Amino acid sequence: MRHHDNNRKFGRERKDRKAFLRSLIRALVINGRIQTTLPRAKEIRPMVEKMVTVAKKGPSDLSVIRNLAADMGGQLDVAHELIKNIAPKYADRHGGYIRILKLPNRLSDGSEMALIEFV
Repeated sequence: MRHHDNNRKFGRERKDRKAFLRSLIRALVINGRIQTTLPRAKEIRPMVEKMVTVAKKGPSDLSVIRNLAADMGGQLDVAHELIKNIAPKYADRHGGYIRILKLPNRLSDGSEMALIEFV
């Protein structure tokens, strides 16, 4: 039985997929918006939403900073960016921090493209 085995694999092994998704999340936090394929955008949205919810606790909690940095592959500066610049914008919002906009398909292979950004 394949219960709870419905994650997207992206043709990668577990550790490579984890690093790949972390790099997408870092790029989104640093740039505010990225253009990627639709399945990739749909895969990272719940991860980023959970990170923003945790980051709303603020910079006073050291464990929050360390956990966010660990989730982003040890990038402490990106965790600070999330806590100090992005999370305060959503202090009065209860979720829904990410927007995914569909773009025209990619010309080379016809992949569905999307723009993922903070609301």
